[in-house]
Amino acid sequence: MMDKAWAGRLPAVKSKAELVYESVRSAIAEGQLRPGERINMDELARNFGVSKIPVREAVKRLESDGLLVAKVHAGVTVAEIDIKEMRGVFLARDAIEGLVAGLAAHNADDQLVSRLNEVQQSMRKALDEGDMAALPGLNSDFHRTLAAATGYRILTELTEQLLMTIRRYRIIEPANTTNWRSVIKEHDAIVAALRAGDSEAATAAARAHTTAQARYEVDEN
Repeated sequence: MMDKAWAGRLPAVKSKAELVYESVRSAIAEGQLRPGERINMDELARNFGVSKIPVREAVKRLESDGLLVAKVHAGVTVAEIDIKEMRGVFLARDAIEGLVAGLAAHNADDQLVSRLNEVQQSMRKALDEGDMAALPGLNSDFHRTLAAATGYRILTELTEQLLMTIRRYRIIEPANTTNWRSVIKEHDAIVAALRAGDSEAATAAARAHTTAQARYEVDEN
């Protein structure tokens, strides 16, 4: 059975389909809906207090995002993630995150560096306190902030898509304390390059980060 803690009546701020989409997407990202879990659209409609129409719209959009899969005789399920897919994700990260960091270095200012340092401090605090559940979200905040600093919407969207896949994979294969310490150290190198306004160093630091994480995430499996 699905955990209903993330579901509830929707405020009339955005369209109902948009709010169902965001709620289900968040539940997938946080692991409340796990890979392979079946989605009951009638149940979703009841839980959200909406008709089936916005639920169908949301589900179609999530299918387009690759987060849900519709199969004959199996219904709609949360998409599985395999090691081959993750290798592709890290190939994409190597190119995109290097580009993102290099462009962000051109636009880096005290506000950007300060924001990234705040995220880094929060990551260190969570790790020291053993709050492992907080780390994936904070890691996403770091990379979202970098992507936003490029000024290119497409890079923000691509970064978000990659982050979603990585967060879903880490629900199944969570990173350990040693790896999270490495992530923070690798982030520090990116921030140092941004502070110096060194685009080449920022690109190199970001690519070193993705290479190290690919080695941990996929090469050991």
